[in-house]
Amino acid sequence: MYVCSCFGVTEAQVRKHAEDGACTPRQIASACKAGTDCGSCVRRIQALLGRGACPRRELADQGKPVLTGLDASDAVLEEAA
Repeated sequence: MYVCSCFGVTEAQVRKHAEDGACTPRQIASACKAGTDCGSCVRRIQALLGRGACPRRELADQGKPVLTGLDASDAVLEEAA
């Protein structure tokens, strides 16, 4: 079933991005654009993400780096967003 009609993104695609580490609608949007046009799918994306385990959040709670592959200036920009 489609979650985002604007970009043709399915529930399966959102779940796959979540399995790959996307924990928020913004991270899903970065991965596949879902939620970046009309925005009507954002609540559905939130529901699909639920309150389950988030690998990035778990790493942060352990004090481990979650922004791998970025230099320091990119990390500062992402934190400010």
